[in-house]
Amino acid sequence: MRILVSTRVQASCQVVKSGFTEQLFLSLNPPFPPVKLLRFDGCEKGDWVTLELNFLLFRQQWISEITEVSEEAGSWNFVDIGRKLPFFLKTWKHRHSVKQVGEGAEIVDAIRFTTGSLVSDLLLYPILWVQFLYRKPIYKRWFNKKPA
Repeated sequence: MRILVSTRVQASCQVVKSGFTEQLFLSLNPPFPPVKLLRFDGCEKGDWVTLELNFLLFRQQWISEITEVSEEAGSWNFVDIGRKLPFFLKTWKHRHSVKQVGEGAEIVDAIRFTTGSLVSDLLLYPILWVQFLYRKPIYKRWFNKKPA
């Protein structure tokens, strides 16, 4: 399955890139499930992010590796691949793209995932889609207050 969520902000690509920090990462997490950040190396190739998701009755670990980073004039991308995922996910690939658009930038979250079953993919899709829509106003608050 694929999720694609795009957000326009009033900051340059470089400002957005420099703002992809641990603090932003924590701000982007929705209220449920609560997330405990165990490790955040950054957004460079070879970096790792480790989370503990608290589903109230049980906890699940999520470990992602940054496997690709590319930067050209006016664009920056990085990809995280799920290396250890919650039991309900089999694969996870998340491409973060930032592209200069006029005086602002467009942030795109492009996710590919599978649960191993089309039925459960379809059931999980709206939940994950809403969790990524949750990021849109946060990106806007975070980057629209910063000078371009």
